[in-house]
Amino acid sequence: MTLIKFLLTALAGIVLGFFVTARVLDHGIGFDTARAGPWLGQPKSGTMDIDPYANAIIARTAELPLGSAEGLTFIARTDSDGASLRPECEYTVSGTVPPTRYWTLTLVSPKGFLIDNSAKRFGFTSAEVVRAADGTFTIAVARTARPGNWLPVGEAKHYALMLRLYDTLLDFGTTKVSAGALPKIQRGGCA
Repeated sequence: MTLIKFLLTALAGIVLGFFVTARVLDHGIGFDTARAGPWLGQPKSGTMDIDPYANAIIARTAELPLGSAEGLTFIARTDSDGASLRPECEYTVSGTVPPTRYWTLTLVSPKGFLIDNSAKRFGFTSAEVVRAADGTFTIAVARTARPGNWLPVGEAKHYALMLRLYDTLLDFGTTKVSAGALPKIQRGGCA
């Protein structure tokens, strides 16, 4: 009887372990996930100190992470209020980025692939974004064209925003990044 209890307990533990692991991998969250407002980053993903969940996420997506000396990648799947990004809604991504040599903001599918659109615009770089006199920028994310910096959603059903900071001074080993250090994502109207 104790052998049956042991086997049932072990089986329940294995099933629960696989379920928790699958959920963590689906949501892209590892042990060393850093949060700054809606932005999630894996600062150790390009190092030898990577946690096992982040390593499994990279293996699952076949992405090549930035090395720690190259930069950091942040993903936002929600707006600054915590609501999921919805393709039928308009958003503004505004503010500044921490000191960095170069940055990119890209609209990607939940699996990290570029989303096709008729304008063939997939993102912005720090070299091409139009800024205000104080150095801040505003990027409209919407299905239909907007004046200024516009990032088209295309026919995406779900998407995320990917911010890459190249050659940045940020160091998650010694610094906590506040929500104000990265751009805000504010929802506008919805169709």
